[in-house]
Amino acid sequence: MKIRTSILVSLWCCLAWAIAAVAQDQSAVPVAGKAVLGVSVEETALVATGWRASKLMHAPVYNEKDQKIGKIDDFIVSPDGTLSVAVIDVGGFLGLGTHRVAIPVQQFDQVSPKIVLKGASKEELKKMPEFKYEA
Repeated sequence: MKIRTSILVSLWCCLAWAIAAVAQDQSAVPVAGKAVLGVSVEETALVATGWRASKLMHAPVYNEKDQKIGKIDDFIVSPDGTLSVAVIDVGGFLGLGTHRVAIPVQQFDQVSPKIVLKGASKEELKKMPEFKYEA
């Protein structure tokens, strides 16, 4: 009887230890539904080489001739989660007379130290269809 009790106590201890280990492991990883939240160490290293949107907002946009052609007004993220376009304010003064255009982010030649859109001018951007926010 003593051996049987010892075995049961040992099994219960092992089970309790295993449950505690699993609970501790799962509490370290935040989960929403079934998707793991957060960024892995590898992803963090990749993201750290990018640019913060807060630093790019309202930043001037230049062409390859170092002429200021506008400024970043906003960024649009497509439904699949990718950054699709930058909305550029062209012309205007204190928000009046501003012409907004959407430029695919792939068309920017450089982002640091200046945001460069090769082959663009204020006049060409003003000829583009105006971008209007839907909601």
